[in-house]
Amino acid sequence: MPRDGYGDVLAFIHVAREGSFTRAAAQLGVSPSALSHSVRTLEARMDVRLLTRTTRSVAVTEAGERLLAHVAPHFEDIDAELAAVSELRKKPSGLVRITAAEFPATYLIWPKLSKVLPDYPDLTVEVTVDYNRTDIVSERYDAGVRLGDEIAKDMIAVPISPDMRIAVVGSPAYFADRTRPRTPHDLAEHNCINLRLPTHGGLMVWDFRKGQRELKVRVTGQWIYNSISPIVRAALAGQGLAFVPDDAVAEHIAEGRLVRVLDDWCQPYTGYHLYYPSRRQSSGALTVIVEALRYR
Repeated sequence: MPRDGYGDVLAFIHVAREGSFTRAAAQLGVSPSALSHSVRTLEARMDVRLLTRTTRSVAVTEAGERLLAHVAPHFEDIDAELAAVSELRKKPSGLVRITAAEFPATYLIWPKLSKVLPDYPDLTVEVTVDYNRTDIVSERYDAGVRLGDEIAKDMIAVPISPDMRIAVVGSPAYFADRTRPRTPHDLAEHNCINLRLPTHGGLMVWDFRKGQRELKVRVTGQWIYNSISPIVRAALAGQGLAFVPDDAVAEHIAEGRLVRVLDDWCQPYTGYHLYYPSRRQSSGALTVIVEALRYR
């Protein structure tokens, strides 16, 4: 097809999606007659009917459906890339909305972006702390953060942390008059601090693995929270055992304020990734965020 025919293809795509020459023309800022001429020119060049027209409606033929399904996504990619290249000549600006659970928001996003944002005064980042599996497209987020194995295959995923580990910890005061657990089964004898999961309202099961053995333990205790920070504070205060990401307590362990137990049962799991829709090429603003958070 001659390159000057690309405009006719674009005209067809808009009419097919809108089901109307009038609405498509209003979108493109041209006259309905000009759009009709473009589509007829395309049909004549391809020698196939793409649209069925009546006085009341416009319908896509089988050939038109195939063209729309296979060609339209490429035009979207071209438009997105042109917009992205255009952004390169401007200083990144605008609002980037991210949804993430408390741990990545506190221990991954904040430390990295707090160093970068001063260089981009026109860039604003809104972080919503949320444990739900938010649909970032319908909720109009630019990106989300989840563990790598939880991300849909049609998303672009960028690693922002190494693989993680869970730590089971308690304070020296807590263990002063208690025997440290040697297996996950021993947790039945301990005061464990639970995490309430907002996604379905239940308490998080403590998962363990050692070699080929896997155990899922439902623990009990006097405290239940729906976020990690108060769980760590309760453990520091000697109120019970916490089951939290290793990085959330690494400094406390190093300085002796918390003691790790069941270390041989706590195996690595997939790290966190920043993800965004594959059809939405990153703007200059989102590119800054992605590169600042990317794990190297």
